[in-house]
Parts: sequence; C-alpha cells; structure tokens
Amino acid sequence: MQRLLDGLVAANSSAKADVMKTREDRVRDAARPDTKREYVAEHPVVRTHPETGRRALYVNGGHTVRFKNMTEEESAPLLQYLFSHHQRPEFACRFRWKVGSIAFWDNRCTQHNPINDYQGQRRVMHRVTLGGDRPR
Repeated sequence: MQRLLDGLVAANSSAKADVMKTREDRVRDAARPDTKREYVAEHPVVRTHPETGRRALYVNGGHTVRFKNMTEEESAPLLQYLFSHHQRPEFACRFRWKVGSIAFWDNRCTQHNPINDYQGQRRVMHRVTLGGDRPR
C-alpha cells in the first residue's frame, strides 16, 4: 500500500466541505460574495512533516475528492479505504473536555474527526491557522 500511495497526488475541493456545513453556517455565509466559489488544491497523498521528517497520509473525507489523473469514480474505492483506515480506534486520541480546556493539533499529521457526543451542549471553537510550508 505504501508503494501504491507514494507519488500519488490528491485533489481537494472546498465544495465537498460545504456539504458538512450547518444550517447556521449556510445562512451566515450566504451574504459573502465568494460563498459559491469552489477552491481546489492538489497535495501529495503522503507528505513528509517538515520538522519531524515523518511521513503521514494527507487525505481526508471532508475535502479529498479524487486522485490526480483519475475520475472520482476511479478514486472512490481507494479513498474510502484510506478514510476508514485513519478512523480506526487504535489511531484515535479522545480529548476529555473540562472547563478551561484547550486542545491543539497539527493538521500536517493529524486528522480532526469530531464525534457528536455532546448533545444538549454548545460546542464553541476558536480556530487559529498558522502560515506554513507547502506539503511535500
């Protein structure tokens, strides 16, 4: 599998992420002039972390739509395998929230996969995005 993935490039689309938006997000964003614009980026499927040198999968179910030079239909079986692979329990870290908790993760080597286990509670997040390197 590593030999197959090494060298592949994935196409990521903002349109895929849009289907995950809440009703509130859609209403808020409707006023923005660039809301309907689709942003597409290509990144290596396996990237090397610039600080640790470790290799990691760089695809996710919220954005990755296909592999470069393949259709979505051709890409689907392998992408589904990769999406389910990174959700395996042995790769998960569950964060136990307490008042005043703060969590950080590095999107270059971590998948954020929230689980809706807080019914009846409000989830408030503040996101900080740091400028960084281009995936290699």
